[in-house]
Amino acid sequence: MSQFLRKHIEGIVNLSDEEFETVQSLFIKRKFRKRQFVIQENQMVSEIYLIEKGLLKSSFTDQTGKEHILQFAAANWWISDFAGFFKKEPSSLAVDCIEDTEMYAVSHENLQVLCSEIPVMEHFFRIKSNFGYVALQQRILSLMSKSAKERYEDFVQQYPGFINHLPKQLIAAYLGISRETLSRLYT
Repeated sequence: MSQFLRKHIEGIVNLSDEEFETVQSLFIKRKFRKRQFVIQENQMVSEIYLIEKGLLKSSFTDQTGKEHILQFAAANWWISDFAGFFKKEPSSLAVDCIEDTEMYAVSHENLQVLCSEIPVMEHFFRIKSNFGYVALQQRILSLMSKSAKERYEDFVQQYPGFINHLPKQLIAAYLGISRETLSRLYT
């Protein structure tokens, strides 16, 4: 039995042992190596992932070959190309591992089963979606209205410890600045 999965879900909703057995049976434990892709651009997206251990990023590469990072995700975070997953279309994002990673995956079909058989799971996923939407809105507003220095300070606050853990080019790509600008802010 996965105590991690149960604790994560029960941070929002309570489950009976029988309900949790059903939940656990519909998730698959997956392991990925550092630098391994979980999702590649233009691939069909069949799963969303809850991270138990590791660090990942979701990104897209523009027509000039420049990488733009939308999200970093660590333990207790969810990651996928959600548009591709829910709209059942090819991914516009890539999701890859910055370090060795262990995750729980749930397919679109199993997500539907979970929500229909265990109604509190629909509430759980609605709350998670709401928080994800809020985080996305805050990120967009930050990119539109804050200076590079303010975005850097927000990053340090939102991802404590990441500043010394991530390559500078990834942090710069997330902040939407050049590596040179990041170096000036970092010193």
